[in-house]
Amino acid sequence: MADPPGCCSACATCLLCPYSCQWITAKKEKRKGLRTTKYDCSWFFFLFCVFLFTLVWLYFAIIILNDFHNFNEFIFRQRKLWLDWSLVLLIATAVLISYSSVLLVLALCLQLCGQPLKLHWVHKILLILTALVVAAAFTGLGIKWAEEWKSARISLQATGPFLHIGVVGGMTLLAWPLASFIYRTHSTGLRVFLLLVYCAAMIALYLAPLGITSPCIMEENQLPPKPALVGHRGAPMLAPENTLMSLHKAVECDVQVFETDVMVSADGVPFLMHDEELTRTTNVQAVFPERAALNSTAFNWTDLQQLDAGSWFLERRPFPTVQSLSPADRKEAAKQRIPSLEQALEAAKQSNISIMFDLRPENHSDYQNFVNVTLEVILQSGIPLQQVLWLPDGFREDVKQQAPGVQHIYGRKRLENEEEPGLHVNLPYQDMSSEEIRQYRQDNISVNLYVVNQPWLFSVLWCSGVSSVTTNACQVLKEMKHPIWLLPSSTYFMIWIVVDCVSFLIIIWAFVLMK
Repeated sequence: MADPPGCCSACATCLLCPYSCQWITAKKEKRKGLRTTKYDCSWFFFLFCVFLFTLVWLYFAIIILNDFHNFNEFIFRQRKLWLDWSLVLLIATAVLISYSSVLLVLALCLQLCGQPLKLHWVHKILLILTALVVAAAFTGLGIKWAEEWKSARISLQATGPFLHIGVVGGMTLLAWPLASFIYRTHSTGLRVFLLLVYCAAMIALYLAPLGITSPCIMEENQLPPKPALVGHRGAPMLAPENTLMSLHKAVECDVQVFETDVMVSADGVPFLMHDEELTRTTNVQAVFPERAALNSTAFNWTDLQQLDAGSWFLERRPFPTVQSLSPADRKEAAKQRIPSLEQALEAAKQSNISIMFDLRPENHSDYQNFVNVTLEVILQSGIPLQQVLWLPDGFREDVKQQAPGVQHIYGRKRLENEEEPGLHVNLPYQDMSSEEIRQYRQDNISVNLYVVNQPWLFSVLWCSGVSSVTTNACQVLKEMKHPIWLLPSSTYFMIWIVVDCVSFLIIIWAFVLMK
């Protein structure tokens, strides 16, 4: 390489110390004949790749926060340990991305100042460990939580236009150190190679919007109505799930449907409970320690009424919102008990909201009796049958005969040539594309997607035209009067052209200035 223009001794020392762990001045360095070798360049390339790798993982970490409560529940069922693992994920990710970012910035500054890129061996080991940790995280995600790859695809519809602007900006800033390196190196082949790679990357980025699609790129007058809200187990961020308090909090959030799970006690009383065991949402280990591991259906109604179904919510704080509860809400939460289906139906009838439920466990040997007992409670409750949304697939035809007014919700996509009028489907949000949602809407098929907690996801589904969403965060989505962003195609086209032109001019300026 040619001799660099260099920078002041103090700057060289400040940059070399954290990167190379060497307290030397630029003048001493030149006397020692230190230069950036091909080996050093390979480590810089590895550093750049690790930075991109951790940046992609940071994006994934933010995306999967929508579904992280499911992961917390999964860990509790496996280890009987409750912890908000999303905090662990975010802290670990922040440390990794900060470390690789600082090293990359130091390397770029050293290149601009004409200093050698002598990465210390400790940093090399830590970078390898960082790459291995992130690779392990992606592998675990692919094995245990593969549906999140679909979530990432949907997220690109919400973030694609802005990611494009960010990546173009980052690559544009990279023109300065790249120009500095190209003007210093004597290797013509390396110069040509780097220029070709950089130009190819920038051309691809400039044309990337041709492949970016988002349902929120539309005219204001084309925006579908706001999706109705379905309270997932009520309002679980504001009250203990599947309790009457949770139902009432959901009503305050303007939900139209209270979604819950029903089980039947040993003496034939349907009650609200999601888990097959009572350990997560009650104090069964303290009241019935020898029976705590039994299935919820093994307890009779008298036993179930002795359990506290609210204190766990205050102790474990399943959501950060628990900390902001008022003293009155805390007092009410501590008094919650397991409600029967009859109590829930009465509350839904008084609040004039619908109730949608699954009947669990579907593999129980006495499941047909569960269906009959549940239907009997519904018919005796006096609630208008059109307010009851039936999810279970088992013995559905019997239900249609005994309670013809009940609305049936199907956990599948429509069948080929299916012509059932007023079809309602209930699916994970990952299972339907924006194109399918639009088609179902045109065919007058009601689509409810679950579980939608983040505003960005709600915005994408709103623009797509979904009928309703099941959510834990009804208090957040209630306040949304408009999708997070909505751009007419002409406006997006103008932004695209302006960003690309400004980027191109800055790159030309960088190469001229550095020369």
